Amino acid sequence: MQAFEIADLINEQAAGTSPYLEFLKHPSLSVGLYALPAGGVDKQQPHTEDEVYYVVKGRGMFRHADEDRAVQAGSVLFVAANVEHRFHSITEAMQIIVFFAPAEYTNRLS
Repeated sequence: MQAFEIADLINEQAAGTSPYLEFLKHPSLSVGLYALPAGGVDKQQPHTEDEVYYVVKGRGMFRHADEDRAVQAGSVLFVAANVEHRFHSITEAMQIIVFFAPAEYTNRLS
């Protein structure tokens, strides 16, 4: 079994240089913590795997294709592979758990 504490993950991510900390990787699933500051810009591109986002902390907007939705702590979002999406208009620093299935980059062409 692998177990994680969100407070420890937040501290580990904050101590690094990347807004994304992958903390679990298995061929069928990968999970990471994504941090975006208030007023920050989400530069992600569509992924080749399905994703689920769970907003742990913060507040902002989420664009999925041509649809916008307000998000806050407790929001859960599903994004199918290859669909344009990003967080924007971030009014409170966000901490987001990201689940990829299968694991991130599994379906990416080399």
